[in-house]
Amino acid sequence: MWCCLLAIATLAQGQTASQVVFTSQNQKTQASTGKNGELQVNVSPKDAQAFKTRGWVKYSDFGALGDGKTDDMNAIAAAHAFANQQKLPVKADEGATYYISGKERTAVIRTDTDFGKAAFIIDDVDVENRNASVFEVSSSLKSFPLKGVTSLKRNQKKIDATLPGPCLITVTNSNVKHYIRYGLNQNNGVSQTDIFMVDKNGKVDMDAPIIWDFDQITEISALPIDEKPLKITGGRFTTIANQAESKYTYYQRNIQIRRSNVLVDGLEHHITGEGDHGAPYGGFFSIRDCAYVTVRNTILTGHKTYSTIGAAGKPVSMGSYDISPNRAVNVSFINCSQTNDINDRTYWGILGSNFCKNMLYDSCVFSRFDAHMGVANATIRNSTLGHMGINAIGSGTFLVENSTIRGGTLINLRSDYGSTWQGEFVIRNCTFVPSGGRPVTASLIGGSYSGQHDFGYTAYMPERITIENLKIDDSNHPENYQGPAIFANFNPQMKDESYKEQFPYVITKEVVLKNVTTASGKPLRISDNSFMFRDVKVVTK
Repeated sequence: MWCCLLAIATLAQGQTASQVVFTSQNQKTQASTGKNGELQVNVSPKDAQAFKTRGWVKYSDFGALGDGKTDDMNAIAAAHAFANQQKLPVKADEGATYYISGKERTAVIRTDTDFGKAAFIIDDVDVENRNASVFEVSSSLKSFPLKGVTSLKRNQKKIDATLPGPCLITVTNSNVKHYIRYGLNQNNGVSQTDIFMVDKNGKVDMDAPIIWDFDQITEISALPIDEKPLKITGGRFTTIANQAESKYTYYQRNIQIRRSNVLVDGLEHHITGEGDHGAPYGGFFSIRDCAYVTVRNTILTGHKTYSTIGAAGKPVSMGSYDISPNRAVNVSFINCSQTNDINDRTYWGILGSNFCKNMLYDSCVFSRFDAHMGVANATIRNSTLGHMGINAIGSGTFLVENSTIRGGTLINLRSDYGSTWQGEFVIRNCTFVPSGGRPVTASLIGGSYSGQHDFGYTAYMPERITIENLKIDDSNHPENYQGPAIFANFNPQMKDESYKEQFPYVITKEVVLKNVTTASGKPLRISDNSFMFRDVKVVTK
């Protein structure tokens, strides 16, 4: 008989719930919960050899019934734990429906997994730990502190470090606060943060450059990047929504991806049981501290919008997401869509992100793209975006091409983070349907900036905006409509030189227009606030 203790670290779980105890007795192969909450897995020597000879593991091998009623979570977690140990892929049983209760247990995925046509019911009505992911895609590689690097410069090309291979570097200066949020969800900001990739010699990947000057570093770590791809395919997941009080107690009952070089292909996520109240969700896909993650041919679902009392003491709608990338580089969504109508305003926008670089939508139909605490470089192509449109702050190049945007503006610069974009916008071969066709006065670039709030950084507008072959469908417009504006009225109080900004805004220098047409026949104009944008050079080609 052999026995070993396999500790599987997850952020969500307590120490005992994150342990797997393997035994190898000549008894039935099965999984159960130990007295301290640990997962106990017995694998008979005969079965262990049979699984290895077959070359893959299935959930029924460890006792999953797949009847849609019996809680199969222990068996699912056990199958993955054994597969991780033996480096075997995992396959769901054909035709199975796995019920996953609210018990605290996370299945850790470190090998290729084929959910196939199996169904998974995730019951969130009674949950032990709302922060415990259902699946965590993790790496066997561990991060480590990086010694000797005490400062960094924006666009620095190399760091003084020798590494075991390509690494993801995460750096923090807790003495500087950025993203000091303004408005109903106001806060005191977050520590200065950056994430970037280097090779084994410390050379920075300049496609995702360092975006801040770090005069001081309070924490810096390196996480080796998995070079072998991991694939997750198929699966039809249904979340039975929580019935909790409507407040900012986010549920993370999800698939968390914390490994680099991952492909998710052909998965579906549905939601049922949403009522007149509930707590918000932090993302069915939570993608963080990793690079090169692609989600394709996948169908997701927007969450119903609930409201609560915000930090300013007033009612506020709570963001609730099905996709949540954080501190991730090179994240792509290809040929993805959502089950609900992208123009239905009762559902929140499907994605919210923070601290990401090089995000891509290609051939997607989603209600929203959103970068809260910054994105460095983003691309939306061949896609349709619904009622929440494009919301972003950040830096680098934002490219929108061959797409239809049905939001309030073509691109909205989030005012709660200073409506800032340090770089340029390129918009090509697109159609803009302002507010989904409701009678509104259209603006291409939206945002708001008073100049009286310190966001922790200088706020910029895109230095250069290039718009080519844009059709503006403003056929349904209000009376006395003057035509679409390039810029919204970012500061109605700024009417002349007497207005003083305590924290000056860096205004766009140049807008290049080529073949911009309107359904109304009205010409494009600069803004309702011609004074604020008086120095913008508009070039028509």
